[in-house]
Amino acid sequence: MNRFFAELRRRVGERAFLSAAAGVLATPPCVPRDDGLVIFSMIGTRVLTPYLVAAKSLHAQLQRGRFAILDDGTLTREDKAILRNHLGDPQIFGPDVDTKACPTYSSWKRLFTLLELRKTNYVIQLDSDTITRAPVRLLGELIDAGRDFILKGEAETRFMSLEEIAAQAQANPNSRRPPVHVQLAMEARMDEVRIPDRANLRYSRGCAGFAGFAPDPSGTELAEQFSAEAVRLIGYDHWKQWGSEQVTSNFLIAQRPDAALLPYDRYCNFWDEPVSPEMAFVHFIGTYRYHGGVYRDMAREAIESLRLREAIAA
Repeated sequence: MNRFFAELRRRVGERAFLSAAAGVLATPPCVPRDDGLVIFSMIGTRVLTPYLVAAKSLHAQLQRGRFAILDDGTLTREDKAILRNHLGDPQIFGPDVDTKACPTYSSWKRLFTLLELRKTNYVIQLDSDTITRAPVRLLGELIDAGRDFILKGEAETRFMSLEEIAAQAQANPNSRRPPVHVQLAMEARMDEVRIPDRANLRYSRGCAGFAGFAPDPSGTELAEQFSAEAVRLIGYDHWKQWGSEQVTSNFLIAQRPDAALLPYDRYCNFWDEPVSPEMAFVHFIGTYRYHGGVYRDMAREAIESLRLREAIAA
């Protein structure tokens, strides 16, 4: 019975949010900039309006970059026309992406596309369930300095040696209660990762929903090496489960010596807790996405801000 009411609550919250988010279709189009920054997302028809809120609210506050999209295979002709109108004809990649020996689920296709884009661009990975609500000057500084960044998974997240993250994961009681989530399973074996010609490897428990990748011509090489180690350590059947791409993204960014973890008092995940007025960026993770109508209200706020920008510009 509790599951029934929880699902009912989620559906009601989702409908209320989508109704509010539809207002983004009446906001002025973005004017993209070909300045070396690509704001990249994987989307489908189901998240079209939430994505537009995420993309346009970030672009409005950042004031730079162009858009690129990985179609999950569900975008319609009408969806693509809407995207062209609102985002200045974004680059759209088809869903047929070769992930080589790595897992093949959709987020791995997103990661491989991103790593190809970053060969010649600074790329921000942006999930559709995010809202930027205030200036993000720090992001501009990191982009200009060519530094990677990632959203913390939680306030206490930090860069750790592989030995430290393995000890932390092994101390988690859930690591001994099957089925163990793929992220925890791999983190518990992280101290056994061996990658040739690489010393002082590290890791952070970040959130792949918002991350910055500075230009790097190496492409997918390190991701493939790490994935091969994961298969060796926990097996392909476990590694192919949802979440392995986020572990890899966290690992890749952590290897950049000047990578940044975004300050959690300005860039956070929503855990059904009060959001301070100083919070510039919020990621509405699935567990609590529609709780309390916060996502809906922030979408309305972001849409109104986009409308005000048009009025001021006029």
